[in-house]
Amino acid sequence: MSRIGRRTRLAALTLVAAGVTGAGVLFAPASPAMASSVNWDVVAKCESGGRWHINTGNGYYGGLQFSRSTWKANGGGKYASTADKATKGEQIKIAEKLYAKRGLSPWPVCGKKAGVHKKATSTRKKSTKAKSSKVKSTGKTYVVKSGDTLAKIARKYHIKGGWRTLYKLNKSKLSSPSRIYPGQRIRL
Repeated sequence: MSRIGRRTRLAALTLVAAGVTGAGVLFAPASPAMASSVNWDVVAKCESGGRWHINTGNGYYGGLQFSRSTWKANGGGKYASTADKATKGEQIKIAEKLYAKRGLSPWPVCGKKAGVHKKATSTRKKSTKAKSSKVKSTGKTYVVKSGDTLAKIARKYHIKGGWRTLYKLNKSKLSSPSRIYPGQRIRL
């Protein structure tokens, strides 16, 4: 097949995939937690001085200071190669995806600024705090080794509630209970 033929075929497949993905987004139910509960302008003001197209050469791009890998891993590549080349709205879309997975942990300083949470989320924040207060840390930490899982670690250290407790204790550091990496330090 000629090089142009392959490009055309790839472009067609990309459009079909985008259409299917787009349809899923259009018909997906809106989540109350995702309904712009974060004031991204406040985060951007702290991260980049509110400059949505900034590239200072520090490895982080755009108003919300995405690394290239985080930007692409969360779908930003469909808009631009780096966040500084995308629109404010596109950067916010990717930030909302990342927020759904990891909360505000990717913005450890700016995510704690006053005004970041809109008033509609105050009830959600209270319920989250109430749930997390039931999980108690032993005060110890563990460095993840190759082959570890949260379940194995919980069994080894006799953690009440098992892997679920470990995940709740470390939710700000972990994107998923099945994604831990050697070298990570987790609370027990």
